[in-house]
Amino acid sequence: MRKFIVDEGFWEIFPEASIAVLAVKNVQESIHLDDEKAAEIKALLDSANEGAKKYLTSDVISENAVVKTWREAYSKFSTKKGARCSIEALLKRVLHGTPVGSIAPTVDITNAISLKYAFPIGAENMEAFKGDLHLGIMKGGEDFWPIGSDKPEPPLAGEIAYYDEEGVICRCWNWRDGKRTEVTDDTTVEFIAMECIESNRVGELQEAVDELANLLTQYVGAEVINKQIINIHTKETMIQE
Repeated sequence: MRKFIVDEGFWEIFPEASIAVLAVKNVQESIHLDDEKAAEIKALLDSANEGAKKYLTSDVISENAVVKTWREAYSKFSTKKGARCSIEALLKRVLHGTPVGSIAPTVDITNAISLKYAFPIGAENMEAFKGDLHLGIMKGGEDFWPIGSDKPEPPLAGEIAYYDEEGVICRCWNWRDGKRTEVTDDTTVEFIAMECIESNRVGELQEAVDELANLLTQYVGAEVINKQIINIHTKETMIQE
């Protein structure tokens, strides 16, 4: 059995955080998606891009509440210069009039939910994990090969990251994913994390992960292994039997 464990060091910095965990299996490749479902997924993403404008009350990205909240969070741990929360990157696309486009069915569905609810969401190929998955504070220098890079970019000491026995999986909490666990079209078993640092939004977080699970089941045949919200009182959950 494989677990997802949030280390004590994380809770010392973010005691009010909640992380919605969704583990799924038997995800179908895009080749199995018919034209009608593909069109519906596109419509979901288009609608989410349009709806996300409600989170952008200022033309200055850093002045918007969602972005401001996450930038403040990033100031509490070591980060690479310029690293930003993944939801900021998506909202910046919307702000600049270059909406988030289609990539692959599971990615499009995930991005649609991220935009709709303004929560950062990350997905990983769970079959590439080595041992349990953790979220915690790095010592610095752990192995990490980012997507799209031909050289390692190890985390800083004091940086928050997702990691397993082999190295880091996502740097700066929810900034940049690693190549080893990248989700591709032939990935069938996925770990998905949706993060919330505002205690008054936990209800929205539950709604968002429920909708994401339903959409992945409906459109790509995913079977839910586990769906749970982790907080300081639970700290860990099973993600693979």
